[in-house]
Amino acid sequence: MEIPTTAVDIAWNVRNNIVKATDVVEQHLAAIAEREPEVHAFNLVLADEARARAAEIDDAVSVGRDPGLLAGVPVALKDNMCTRGIPTTCSSKILGDWRPPYDATVVTRLVEAGAIVVGKTNLDEFAMGSSTENSAFGPTRNPLDTSRVPGGSSGGSSAAVAAKFASLGFGSDTGGSIRQPAALCGVVGVKPTYGAVSRLGLIAFGSSLDQIGPFAHTVADAALALEAISGHDPGDSTSIQQGPLQLTRQLDMGVAGLRVGRITDLPTGASPDVEERVEVAFDALRAAGAEIVDVEVPAFTYGLTAYYLIAPAEASSNLARFDGVRFGMRVDAPDTNAMYMATRTEGFGDEVKRRIMLGTYALSAGYYDAYYGRAQKVRRLIANDFAAAYEQADVLVLPSSPSVAFEIGDKASDPLAMYLCDTYTIPSNLTGDPAMSVPYGTGEHGLPVGVQVIAPALHDDVMFRTAATLERSLG
Repeated sequence: MEIPTTAVDIAWNVRNNIVKATDVVEQHLAAIAEREPEVHAFNLVLADEARARAAEIDDAVSVGRDPGLLAGVPVALKDNMCTRGIPTTCSSKILGDWRPPYDATVVTRLVEAGAIVVGKTNLDEFAMGSSTENSAFGPTRNPLDTSRVPGGSSGGSSAAVAAKFASLGFGSDTGGSIRQPAALCGVVGVKPTYGAVSRLGLIAFGSSLDQIGPFAHTVADAALALEAISGHDPGDSTSIQQGPLQLTRQLDMGVAGLRVGRITDLPTGASPDVEERVEVAFDALRAAGAEIVDVEVPAFTYGLTAYYLIAPAEASSNLARFDGVRFGMRVDAPDTNAMYMATRTEGFGDEVKRRIMLGTYALSAGYYDAYYGRAQKVRRLIANDFAAAYEQADVLVLPSSPSVAFEIGDKASDPLAMYLCDTYTIPSNLTGDPAMSVPYGTGEHGLPVGVQVIAPALHDDVMFRTAATLERSLG
């Protein structure tokens, strides 16, 4: 029998003993063998481990045990999520062959749900980038056009799903690192409410901004994935005291009566093909019974500026632990200070060094109030403006990325141009609100365009209802 490709269908068929998990895994490993050399989605493929896990799931089904919500579903993990005994590198030389002594909570929950990890995916080093060109192990390519980037920083996970190497991918989103690559690769990508998914075992970039979420072929797949990994974790002090998100039962409720906000003062910069697809999305939601309302978010335009002070400051603090003493690579030198400098100079790439220096400066004596402190005040303004917009609208709809996927190398030498890729995604990281990208047709060069849906914190279900309606409108 033909092996299904969506996570919902795979799990249902495996749980009901219609399809074998071993057959599902072999199909995906065959796809990896065929195209991985040209795409480079993975830092490490776990073929033997995946086959062994699939056999365990088939054995459980054969004796009448339910292996879980994601039974037999192949998943790809961004290589900044700790996996016990398996290299976790953050695509950085400084971690090299480091093998964590524990699993991230998300990894534990995926295994408990019956998912099968097929590999650790490439990323911009320490999740700092928008193209997956900043990896110490080389760039990932967009499987839809290998001359172009898959987006970043979770480009490996996004490419793995788009190439059908895995049914689900998991990434981290600090300023758009799930939604932007999802848009460029033509898949669904979700950043849930901050705190809805545990960050325990996620190697931190910006602790007040990072959130783990899924890539998927469909909105229903993404909903199922979040139900499996969300819920309170006492090991994460930022984890919300609530049970797992309940999303799948909301998907057919539609948008009749919902107020969908159009932000009239969005920063300029989206290409005409992207703007056209967003307008089509508004038309589809109106036809489905939603009311389209104009709202203003005046501080939206300051999001990029505030983020590139707050995120590097938190990165400077978080990455201080990589010093050549406790774990990771070490470059020997005559004294401790020289060893610190040599290790960090050789171990970190240019973009990571750039952000560490920027963040350290923003936190330094005499400049803290002028830069980091002021950026936090702007963050509060952005949150206030979004709260005011949500008094008029239940969700907001806007572009996920200013453009379709750009060519490899096109922005690599211009950091500011690269940072502008996150113009539309950053504000929801600053506010902690849920946001997701839904593929919505194509633009220039026939490449995918993503439409972004944002909702107030803890209203992930309304966001998913809207996204599912958009997906259905394309047939």
